[in-house]
Amino acid sequence: MKTRALGRTGLQLSELGFGCAAIANLFAPVPRDAAMATLQTAWDGGMRYFDTAPFYGHGLSERRAGDFLQGQDRDAFVLSTKVGKLLRPVPRGEVPFHGFVDPLPFTVDFDYSRDAILRSFEFSLARLGLNRIDVLYVHDLERAALGDSYDAHFRMFMDSGHKALEELKSAGAIAAWGLGSNEVPAILAIMRRVQIDALLLAGRFSLLDRTAEAELMPLCLDQGVAVVIGSVFNSGILATGPVAGAHFDYGPPSADIVVRVTAMQAHAAGQGATLAGAALQFALGHPAVASVLIGSAKSSSLTRNFALMEPVLPDAIWPGFAPFVLT
Repeated sequence: MKTRALGRTGLQLSELGFGCAAIANLFAPVPRDAAMATLQTAWDGGMRYFDTAPFYGHGLSERRAGDFLQGQDRDAFVLSTKVGKLLRPVPRGEVPFHGFVDPLPFTVDFDYSRDAILRSFEFSLARLGLNRIDVLYVHDLERAALGDSYDAHFRMFMDSGHKALEELKSAGAIAAWGLGSNEVPAILAIMRRVQIDALLLAGRFSLLDRTAEAELMPLCLDQGVAVVIGSVFNSGILATGPVAGAHFDYGPPSADIVVRVTAMQAHAAGQGATLAGAALQFALGHPAVASVLIGSAKSSSLTRNFALMEPVLPDAIWPGFAPFVLT
């Protein structure tokens, strides 16, 4: 699989990266053997970039990813995880539900302070069983996730949190740091104040949702910020099409979304392409994009996604897709 530079960090990412949320029982239980088999399929398919987070399965994702990656040459892959959601042990009956079935017995505390970020980094190393993490993303520092506490968390990060990340980078403990979010205004608020290396943008630069296109993506090019795209299928509908039970942004799609996706699917078919293939290749076509994350708990789904990279679609196909901008 081809690789691309992660901006000026010196890291090279495979064009498709493996997002490790699904193997942590996202919405459905995943046996450990199945998770390991899917990770092996990712590796055999050429994926050499793996992204995880403490939040995924409340530590389960990091444990499973680490178990697999311990058996690989450490210099052969790039690993990212996240900070901002600190795990705290609680009795089983007090474990909150965040979409992960049977997670590890922890609750999640949002904390973007210097001390919490340094603690989170050390805890992640221990769960992974590895002595190096390449990239740290600040996880969901956005109003949608934090509600009324957003302003206080934002101030805490600006006062001390980002300094911890700069310290880790200066010490050589990480190669890069950035933001992991799907809220464009929140990302812009930070990028206007501090220099980041990379951005993991979920769902806002896709064939369907171009919210990031007008301001954020040009700013990334101007600042030399490399972009990793997550949720390229907008949580499913661009992979399945507008079928019954399809999801957009983890919920039922509106009637307007269904109409738009139906038209996109027809346009793709008229060009001899699939909607899913167009969605994947569209994201990779932007010059700021270093990698696209594909998450799956099934080897068969991952293999199907590999096939979407071929054939390369012509530039003439893109104007026929009518996107929208989230407001």
